[in-house]
Amino acid sequence: MGRVGTDHYFAMDHIVLLLMYVAPVVRCYGSGQVTASCDSMQPRHSGLSPQTKPAPFTITTDHSSYRLGEEIKVQLQAVGSTSFTGFLLQAREVGGQSPVGFFTLTAGAAQLLICSQTPNSAVSHRSPSVKTSIQVTWRSETSRYGKPIQFHASFVQNYRTFWVDVTSLTLTFTKDNAGGSTSPSNTAITSSTSTSTTTTILQPSPPVKSISRADCGVTKVCFSQPSECDPTVNADCYFMSAMMLSTSDATIRYEMTGSSDGYISFGFSDDKIMGNDDIYICGIGSNGLVGLQHAFSTGRTAPQAVLLGNVSDVKVSVRDRVISCSFTSMNTISTQRATGINKTYHLMFAHGPSSNGKIQFHAGTFISTDKIDISRPRIIRKAGWPHIIKAHGALMLIAWMTTGSLGMMVARYLKGMAKGQNLCGKDVWFLVHVAVMSVTIAATIIAFILSFSYVKAWSEGTHPVLGCLVMILSFIQPIPALLRCGPQHPQRFLFNWSHALNAVVIKALAVAAIFTGLKLIDSTLDQWLMKVMGGFVGWEALFYILLDVHLKWKFNSKETLESKTISADCLLMAVFFLGNFTFLVALLVGIGMS
Repeated sequence: MGRVGTDHYFAMDHIVLLLMYVAPVVRCYGSGQVTASCDSMQPRHSGLSPQTKPAPFTITTDHSSYRLGEEIKVQLQAVGSTSFTGFLLQAREVGGQSPVGFFTLTAGAAQLLICSQTPNSAVSHRSPSVKTSIQVTWRSETSRYGKPIQFHASFVQNYRTFWVDVTSLTLTFTKDNAGGSTSPSNTAITSSTSTSTTTTILQPSPPVKSISRADCGVTKVCFSQPSECDPTVNADCYFMSAMMLSTSDATIRYEMTGSSDGYISFGFSDDKIMGNDDIYICGIGSNGLVGLQHAFSTGRTAPQAVLLGNVSDVKVSVRDRVISCSFTSMNTISTQRATGINKTYHLMFAHGPSSNGKIQFHAGTFISTDKIDISRPRIIRKAGWPHIIKAHGALMLIAWMTTGSLGMMVARYLKGMAKGQNLCGKDVWFLVHVAVMSVTIAATIIAFILSFSYVKAWSEGTHPVLGCLVMILSFIQPIPALLRCGPQHPQRFLFNWSHALNAVVIKALAVAAIFTGLKLIDSTLDQWLMKVMGGFVGWEALFYILLDVHLKWKFNSKETLESKTISADCLLMAVFFLGNFTFLVALLVGIGMS
């Protein structure tokens, strides 16, 4: 027992000694006294490495440049529902390892540190409490020549999870009364740091939650697709608003948001056609950050970047493909032919992809029905689609959801209904098949010509690609049919299979093209046209299955009277086309009202 007791107390002594060594370290880290980490920015958590995935925290500033002795507000922000318990913040010259400038505090959750023997050159936490945001003020040294700087921070979520050396956007040094500005280049979302340049980019931040339909028509102009959608509720809502803050100096607060892989934009135009338009673009740059750009459109070529001008209070973010921007502008609206805030303009909204920070041709756009005065709050209606585009959609719908379906069904399922009946030396079913498929191909060609006569150029996106494939394969389909070998030829099966397979491919591509086309013009909140089209496709699929089952049943049943099978065929076809006509009319009405 004595031996056990001795061992017990010996072990307890080791534990007490261990706690004595560890406790000061824990208190040190928890209290934020981390001057030992000033150089490396690395928390001294034994045996652990920092996270390599992108940090869920951002460093933002209220200026994108600085002058000697100027104060800059710096904010550390947790993204979404994340938080941090500890942090270390410094300002460093780009490429440098030592802190520069001095910090002052605006909140009690932070404390000043001495790094590199310079008082107040760093900021850290005071306690291990949960934090989502910290704001401090930094001031440059008046005795030093200014160089570009970045703010560096390390964030600690818990003992095992931490991020090291998260950086802010670079702040350039600006001399007093410099008055210089950069020249506009091309329409690239590039990194820039002054409101006098073509582009402003900020660090990623949480989505701009203030963008909503609140006060639309009361204090601000609102424009959206689908009509009256709310961006706080629907992620697929494309929305912009403008609120006049001051009539004396034409100060306007703009907001825009929408889902995109590249950019969203809005502009002012004298007409409903792109060209001579004053545009603001919010896009993702080559570095993955979101930027605001001012541009001028001259037509179907890429817009030309212009000076950002008198723009302030820029807030940008991107999350789950939803890009959001808000900013205040005192710029005069200019479309060359007309200039001034008291003029009226058509509003345009466009969104699309970008490549290496350069915007590509828009994937979607909508335009206001009437010219509007941006200073008068109202809810703006978007213009309907041109009649020529509606005719294009109607022809494609009729061709590949009605006449094309009839032609395919006649060839596969209804040969027995007119068995032995000839007209001009040809089977009746064959003549019907040729007639309706000729109408289908003619309608496809006309629809194709109508769309290109209106657009007058190649449009990027899935819909035009699918449409061109349908057009090409439809044009090819009759050629082998005219050159086919006789019914008794040993190689006839090659034609039969290739002809049928090409028809199925055209049908599938046509359905996909119709879906993508309806998505472009469907302005309803619940995507009503898309749902009806889904029901239409389901109705056709159901009857293809029923007719196929009935066809196999006829081959296997030797006792069934031929008259009964023909009656069943007629009944199935009658029910099918009754439903087909109902869906067709509903979609045509929807296209007409879009």
